[in-house]
Amino acid sequence: MTVAYDPNNIFAKILRGEIPCEKVFEDEAVIAFMDVMPRADGHVLVLPKVTARGLLDIPPEALSALILRVQKIARAVKKGMGAEGITLHQFNEPAGGQSVFHIHFHVIPRWEGVALRPHSGAMAERAALKAHADKIRAALAEAQV
Repeated sequence: MTVAYDPNNIFAKILRGEIPCEKVFEDEAVIAFMDVMPRADGHVLVLPKVTARGLLDIPPEALSALILRVQKIARAVKKGMGAEGITLHQFNEPAGGQSVFHIHFHVIPRWEGVALRPHSGAMAERAALKAHADKIRAALAEAQV
């Protein structure tokens, strides 16, 4: 059974400007912004502007554009946050852990010996999100990553 894309999901609302976000990058293909419930400091979400529920229904050309931007953002997150590594998460359908049904990648900076925080539903403070976003935006501008 195929489930239709819901244009009222939270990411669709962010894309339409109906809900604010702490944006780190935007172009014609994607938007990247700070996760408000970060598993680590500097946790960024990258999503395409096309309406696709997940990996299995996104058009190949949009997926290609998306993953190129994911790499760009991952480089900036790693540099800007002074991380030692990056973890990518991409979930599909409820059984796969997806909770917002607009395809997106989680770009999570990692440090040796530092565990990810649990996905508790607790929202980060806006000032902290902005401070992390500033570091990532600076890395994007500085290195043209």
